[in-house]
Amino acid sequence: MSTLRLEIVTPERKVYEKDVNMVVVKGIAGELGIMPQHIPLVTPLKVAPVKAKIGNENEFIAVHGGFMEVRKDKVVILAEAAELGSDIDVSRARLAKERAERRLAQKQNDINAHRAELALQRAISRLESLGEKYHM
Repeated sequence: MSTLRLEIVTPERKVYEKDVNMVVVKGIAGELGIMPQHIPLVTPLKVAPVKAKIGNENEFIAVHGGFMEVRKDKVVILAEAAELGSDIDVSRARLAKERAERRLAQKQNDINAHRAELALQRAISRLESLGEKYHM
């Protein structure tokens, strides 16, 4: 089965670099599946997990916004922040999710609501990147 190189890079470091069979991301226009020899593409990304399919296995990386560039043999994701599942503290992510949900329920001013919504998206992305057992 053919592969393409997936690189996920933040301003601080290269978070992920492997040859994969398929990459699944959530762009602003919807979910995209990228396989080797895909047409060139650049798109902004939502705060959501990126799925890297390697054979019959899936690896998830929590990506907090950014852009994706697709070439025939390579996908580069330039993210504001990204975390591997092994780097995520589950209890901290759950607490952040609950805190953001409480703030949204209070319906404060637009700035606080926007910040709470972004915090909620990041927390959900972290939990979803851990796989189905933590899916909420």
